[in-house]
Amino acid sequence: MFGFGKKKKVAQDERLYNPVAGNVIALAQVSDPVFAGGMMGDGFAVEPTGNEVVAPVSGEVTMVQGHAVGFKRADGLEVLLHMGIDTVSLDGAPFKITASVGDVVQGGDAIATVDWAQVEVAGLPKTTMVLITNTADKLASMTRSWEEDVETVAGSEVGTAIAK
Repeated sequence: MFGFGKKKKVAQDERLYNPVAGNVIALAQVSDPVFAGGMMGDGFAVEPTGNEVVAPVSGEVTMVQGHAVGFKRADGLEVLLHMGIDTVSLDGAPFKITASVGDVVQGGDAIATVDWAQVEVAGLPKTTMVLITNTADKLASMTRSWEEDVETVAGSEVGTAIAK
């Protein structure tokens, strides 16, 4: 009667947000060839300097797995936030994810923190990727609006992704 238990509606938002403070880079610059080659979808990456992680899009959280969070936007684009490279081997230890499957978030909402020192001690890259995993089926176009070699704060707009 009062809306309790009702799921929040996912807002229509085509913007892409920087998930963590740092230098935003093109996927082609990522050291891992799977990400750099776009095999997991189009997107962008960040060389992080901060440890607060925010939602890179507005949408519903569809997956939470130690080092990664999945989202589905209102327009059907599926987005994967992948924190670090080969960090699955750390069994989630450096990552404190506060978002849960089914949560509806706005771009820039806090969803996690990372202890990057643990990633560095393990000798793994901190590079964090934002990937549109259903690029081939759903992505019409993507714009990028960040400046190279300029630190960008978490939650700032870095582009748009338009669905087909």
